Amino acid sequence: MGLQIAQAQSEQQYKLSTDDVLSVAVFNEPDLDVNEAKISENGTISVPLLGQVAVKGLTVNEAETYLTELFLADYLKQPRVTVNIVEFRPFYINGEVDEPGSYPYRTGMTVQMAITIAGGFTERASRSAIYLLPENSETAPVRVELNAEVQPGDVITVEESFF
Repeated sequence: MGLQIAQAQSEQQYKLSTDDVLSVAVFNEPDLDVNEAKISENGTISVPLLGQVAVKGLTVNEAETYLTELFLADYLKQPRVTVNIVEFRPFYINGEVDEPGSYPYRTGMTVQMAITIAGGFTERASRSAIYLLPENSETAPVRVELNAEVQPGDVITVEESFF
């Protein structure tokens, strides 16, 4: 139960960004619902009546409030908008794994899980020289353990072992 609470709290603070996929539901207005809206490179989603709406950098709650305000301004008397994350943006893994690339993020993901998704370690992989670069970080990658948490957009690098 504690893990679910921690995940719910981190999702409330989660900032939406490019490649996240959202659903938007407007209560009693099925024509305004959006089942899957991928956030574009410029940080917007397309919403009926409203057109392109900037949601990048907002939390889910902030996006709901913003969309509610936009509908309230010109279109609906009492809009009730619900925004959900359908799919998180991917994480990236490279280096000494069998299948480097980008993969869909899942809530609660660890470095070990990410390596498993990427086919596991290669024969030459170092199990202790694993680095994580958080999305939009301006610092160098940080050496991490297998149980370190991964976030959407993170880049994981598994170095080669020299022994």
